[in-house]
Amino acid sequence: MSEVTIFYLEMNTEDELNAVESSNGLSVVEAEIDNFRLNKFLYQYVGEPWQWTDKLKLSDDEWRQYVDNPGIRTWVANYRGSIAGYFELSQTENGDVEIMYFGLAADFIGKGFGGYLLSEAIKRAWSLEGVSRVWVHTCTLDHPSALKNYQARGFKIYKEETE
Repeated sequence: MSEVTIFYLEMNTEDELNAVESSNGLSVVEAEIDNFRLNKFLYQYVGEPWQWTDKLKLSDDEWRQYVDNPGIRTWVANYRGSIAGYFELSQTENGDVEIMYFGLAADFIGKGFGGYLLSEAIKRAWSLEGVSRVWVHTCTLDHPSALKNYQARGFKIYKEETE
């Protein structure tokens, strides 16, 4: 098995955000009603090409517990009636918000949506009450443009690990 490098990135003020304002027709809506099946579907739909496997073994009860956590919030990106991607935010009591999952479905990559969707994720994170830091992690298994997108939006690497 080859080595995987994990990059941890953070943003400590909202002013660090270099937002992409043009949606190119992408709409982003919060899933205001918790539905573990939606989160499970999105995780598989978006994560499959990037080897997101850590949650595939979870039972429906474990998925339900995860999604029912009041600190977890989900937004779905749509383009012309189709699900194009999503992001999940996880807020802790200490003021941190992690972008837990973020991505576009394979058919929507390369269409100019990634910068806008990430900008929306960051804006939504900073709009939550009591936020002092927004952070995310990515790795070398992710899309080759992922790290560049995070950095272009204003995130700074604060830690790297190789496994």
